[in-house]
Amino acid sequence: MSGPVHFEIQADDLERAKSFYEKAFGWKYEDYSQFTGSPYWGITAAAEGGNDGINGGLLQRPAAAPSPQQGTNAYVCTMAVDDYDAAEKRILDAGGQVAMPKFALPGMAWQGYYIDTEGNTFGIHQPDENAR
Repeated sequence: MSGPVHFEIQADDLERAKSFYEKAFGWKYEDYSQFTGSPYWGITAAAEGGNDGINGGLLQRPAAAPSPQQGTNAYVCTMAVDDYDAAEKRILDAGGQVAMPKFALPGMAWQGYYIDTEGNTFGIHQPDENAR
C-alpha cells in the first residue's frame, strides 16, 4: 500500500507564499532548485521524529489559478512507491493518465505526475540515489 509522503503548493509569488506559511504554521524551507532545475523550495512541515504530518514543496504556478468559485488542484500529493514502473502500470490500468512522464531528480529519486479518473493531479516518487 502507498500513502502520501509529499505535497506541493503552487504559488504566483514564491516569497509571499513562503512568508505566509512560515508565519501561519512555522514551516521552514530548503532550496531544492539544484535537483529540479527550476525554483523549488522544500517545505519542512512535519515535526522532527514525529508522525504528525508530511513535508512538501513550494513551486511557481505553471498555469493560471482557477477563478473564484471553481475547484482547484493547487495542492498536489505525492505517493511513495517501491517500483515506479509497476506503480505507473497500476495507475494506467485503473484509468489514470500521464500528466508529466517519469523524470529523474538527479541523485535523489524518480518522479512523475498523473491525473486520476476525476481530473485530480497526483505524483509518484521512488527514491533512488542513482536516478539520472
